[in-house]
Amino acid sequence: MRVDLLSREYPPEVYGGAGVHMEYLARELRKLADVQVRCFGAERVEPGVTAYRVPGGLAEANAALQVLGVDLEMAAACAGADVVHSHTWYANFAGHVAKLLHGVPHVVTTHSLEPLRPWKAEQLGGGYTVSSWAERTALAAADAVIAVSEGMRRDVLSAYPEIPPERVRVIHNGIDTAEYAPDPDTDVLREHGIDPGRPYVVFVGRITRQKGLVHLLRAARSFDPGAQLVLCAGAPDTPEIAAEVTELVRGLERDGVFWIQEMLPKPKVIQLLTHATVFVCPSVYEPMGIVNLEAMACETAVVATATGGIPEVVADGETGLLVPISGAPDDAELFAADLAERVNSLLGDPDRARAMGQAGRHRAIQHFSWQSIARRTISLYESLLKP
Repeated sequence: MRVDLLSREYPPEVYGGAGVHMEYLARELRKLADVQVRCFGAERVEPGVTAYRVPGGLAEANAALQVLGVDLEMAAACAGADVVHSHTWYANFAGHVAKLLHGVPHVVTTHSLEPLRPWKAEQLGGGYTVSSWAERTALAAADAVIAVSEGMRRDVLSAYPEIPPERVRVIHNGIDTAEYAPDPDTDVLREHGIDPGRPYVVFVGRITRQKGLVHLLRAARSFDPGAQLVLCAGAPDTPEIAAEVTELVRGLERDGVFWIQEMLPKPKVIQLLTHATVFVCPSVYEPMGIVNLEAMACETAVVATATGGIPEVVADGETGLLVPISGAPDDAELFAADLAERVNSLLGDPDRARAMGQAGRHRAIQHFSWQSIARRTISLYESLLKP
């Protein structure tokens, strides 16, 4: 069986959870099938991976049109595939056109949904309408839709009621617990000026409305003054949110704030996660949240919003603490206060935080292996190929 995986992101050009998902899914699927990866960006040297750049005639076009231009080239290259499998709206249209052009099943994995990310209109302008159209068209016609959590499945069926429920399957995101494991070294901490002898709270994520960094920064005003704050946060969606985050960081009247804006390699992130007392995921929308699994695998307690698929990953009171939320917080001050209260409760009880971290790694190992996810994905492909 030949499977063509279609995605905007693929290593080394990874900036979000979908790219992480693609890296590990492709690795495990290659043990079970002939896998061709088609992605955006610079040429890759990895065998079986082809990258596509924006067509020259669209160099000055709206970003959404540039995506569709790449998608058409990707779709043309899928000739000979038995199944095409697209990830995020950036590649969904490529999968849809490949299905029509080559007469093969199209599987979509939903990592997020455009109707639930209205703030993207800030970034794309009228292109947000185009991206929404591309996603809806592809999902409605897909042979199967994979939701990365039960919460994501509910969102798919709510946003796109025309999709038959039996067509939407849940296959969770996963984690490589051999790679994401506690790192006892502290050289990365010292490189960035972080004091290994003081507790710290860590955030890892892009600067986007979805990830809720502004809410974390408001909460940080009330964090235990003895704790440090480490922000691995870059790639702002817009100049406006970059300016807002910068102002909030400058306004924190506390020492021990470290803002790392460059994209760190995985080993460095793993060490920063390992030594944190608490990892915080303040997302206002999160279909799954692989980064929570990464923190858990590094034996770090998690404080996260109870949104989307996060409650399926973080066991409240066992591997971390959840903060109530319904969509975007209706009361930003209350949300920040709730975040701060839960973070401080773990900063004040390091033994409890340590026990939650150990339970989190156990949960990651037991329930979220990539080998199991690949086998379930192959079974789905095979079911679509049966006469």
